[in-house]
Amino acid sequence: MDWTLFGSALLSSTLFPGGSEALLLYRLHQGADPFASVAAATAGNVLGSLITYGMGRFGRRAVQRGSEKTERRMARAERWFLRYGRPSLLLAWLPLVGDPLCLVAGVLRVGVGSFLLLVTLGKLARYAALAWLM
Repeated sequence: MDWTLFGSALLSSTLFPGGSEALLLYRLHQGADPFASVAAATAGNVLGSLITYGMGRFGRRAVQRGSEKTERRMARAERWFLRYGRPSLLLAWLPLVGDPLCLVAGVLRVGVGSFLLLVTLGKLARYAALAWLM
């Protein structure tokens, strides 16, 4: 397992910015196994999203008292979620809105099974597409 890629993907999917895509592409360019690399990046990214989901689910009051910028992102993510429902979690990999979507899913108490299924499918598709394009 490429723990550096896993860790980068994990941090990238929490509320901290990161660049796991660039590291994945670099590893693939170095000759790393595409399946193992995509699996490591996906696993780390999904775990990070699950942490963000847990922050929303178990820290609802703290989430509701954020900065103005955080509140705007949360409001946008909540509108997306209410408009498109659970399938919007397939887009949890998107910059700027993906992490707040995971947080909103936790706040709204989306079932963890459907959360993991949708988020994993979306993130796996993104990393697989990057590897395929390489």
